[in-house]
Amino acid sequence: MAVQTAPQATAAAAPSIGDRLDRMPVTSTHRRLTAVVGVGLLFDTFENNLSGTISTVLQEDFAFNGTTLKLVLASAFIGQFFGSLLLGRVADRYGRRRAFLINLALYSGFSLLGAFSPNAVFLIVTRFFAGVGIGAEQSLSDCYLADVLPAKQRGRYTAWAYTLAFCGVPAVGFAALWLVPLSPLGIDGWRWLFVLGALGSAVVWVLRRNLIESPRWLAARGRHQEAEEIVARMEAPLPAAGRPRPDTVAAHPAPAREAAPPARPAGIGVVFQARFRRRTAMLWMFTTLSVVGYYGFGALAPQILAAKGYDVVTGLGFTAVSFLGYPLGSLLSVPVMDRMERKQLVALSAAVMALSGLGFAYAGSAALIVFFGIVYTLVSNVFSTVSHVYLAEQYPTEIRAAATGLAYSLSKLSAAALPFVLLPVLEDHGPGTMFSVIAAAMAALVAAVLILGGRTTGVSVDRD
Repeated sequence: MAVQTAPQATAAAAPSIGDRLDRMPVTSTHRRLTAVVGVGLLFDTFENNLSGTISTVLQEDFAFNGTTLKLVLASAFIGQFFGSLLLGRVADRYGRRRAFLINLALYSGFSLLGAFSPNAVFLIVTRFFAGVGIGAEQSLSDCYLADVLPAKQRGRYTAWAYTLAFCGVPAVGFAALWLVPLSPLGIDGWRWLFVLGALGSAVVWVLRRNLIESPRWLAARGRHQEAEEIVARMEAPLPAAGRPRPDTVAAHPAPAREAAPPARPAGIGVVFQARFRRRTAMLWMFTTLSVVGYYGFGALAPQILAAKGYDVVTGLGFTAVSFLGYPLGSLLSVPVMDRMERKQLVALSAAVMALSGLGFAYAGSAALIVFFGIVYTLVSNVFSTVSHVYLAEQYPTEIRAAATGLAYSLSKLSAAALPFVLLPVLEDHGPGTMFSVIAAAMAALVAAVLILGGRTTGVSVDRD
């Protein structure tokens, strides 16, 4: 796979654009971009929790055996692996905005097809291609927000985007609780959940057509005039509001910069260069292990409750209430995101996830199940939100989307393997042992981040 590295002329111009973006006060443009990205991410979280939320219903409807259920749960994540790799490259080569439009178009189309699945094979295939579409949504969104948000507000506004995004988790939980027992227009309720995802993401696709391209990416590709015009438009309202413009270059870039040759391709092996090797090792361990704790609960909660003896509708009710912790957890991260060092917040939230997960596993009453479920989802979404910010801060603009997409792709493989690893543990040894495995994975993650991770809070994303 090829990624892009800018020539010296580009490198000289990019910090000027980057510095202005880093120092710019938050404007209405930043807020609008954050909201549009957040709504798109909402359908990513909707998708990632959809199969797990209705897994027991699908098993009854199609009479799945154990292997088929695992394939249904894994298929979207396998698709996301390929989507993360392919669309990360598209974003670095052809632009963040174009990659956004491609990923949502794929997801919307195949999610709609999935609603008409006549059998397990068709469902698995459509889930796979919907996964290809939505697979790069998180890495693209994280890179885009890292590109355009001011350095000292980057964490806070990314947290707002994910607060909006995580509303998709209780949305799918309550939508399933409402629709699964029904058959509107004679169509199974679970099929309407796929339709909701498809139509909602189509609306977001229309909104994203109006997104600006990342000025950092434009500058890194040698397109300095376009980058200058976009940044100038973002700065234009500042004087009228009594806020200084963070200009660091002339209003019109020098001709030599405008005429800079296009960026030359370089191998993805750049992430193993000495300056990135430590970050890459930490990121790959991080992305592989994080999904064990995060998706291990979201994807398997109904199965865990079934193992505790609860029926489908009651289990969906408990799951939906627990899922309220997703947006609330992300909201809790907003005031601390730019005040606490990222890697310390990652480690603290991961440790609390491990403890509350064990509490959920051994809870013996409905009240305790809901309590520990909400605590787990609250903390796991502080963890998830800070993780998204932290991961996007590791590489420079020229390779950010491809390198971050590569790291995210490992998380998709790990998520795809989860049903094949955790379901047998749950079935053979019970919830306590399954959450002990999750706790061990989170302990290893904490060690990797604290030992290998660097400090990124308030620092420019274009640092070496």
